[in-house]
Amino acid sequence: MATTDLLPSVLIGAVASARSMTPMAAISVARLAHRKTPGRLFLLFRFGGLAMGAGELIGDKMKSAPDRTVTLGLLARVLGAGIAGAALAPRGRERRGAAAAVMTAAPMAYLTLALRKRAMARVGQTASGLVEDVLVVTAGAAIVALVVGRSRS
Repeated sequence: MATTDLLPSVLIGAVASARSMTPMAAISVARLAHRKTPGRLFLLFRFGGLAMGAGELIGDKMKSAPDRTVTLGLLARVLGAGIAGAALAPRGRERRGAAAAVMTAAPMAYLTLALRKRAMARVGQTASGLVEDVLVVTAGAAIVALVVGRSRS
């Protein structure tokens, strides 16, 4: 298997750096559409991932929302990235996919936070959050769609 086989796991880790639950929500939508992921799913349920993703999108706009780099925020990103990274990795390479996603999500959380803070200074918390939502949800959906489209069963 080529090194690029883990590229979807790396990319979904980048998505998790900005929205920890979006990768699981995207996979939940694929599962509801009866699409299978190449890797085994761990701790992911159809409607739960979708509900968590929606809740995060709403909660992010609150003034009291903590930075994504606080301990619990990083933990959520690592867990979300690991689960999704494993699911998008080729069968038998789930651990490597999880590791690739986690190694992307954790440091990228600091970069995406810095970018968000710059955007907040220019257009405010809600507007910058909505733009980030569109970018991140679109990226997460596209990554999952490309992977599950290749692994139909």
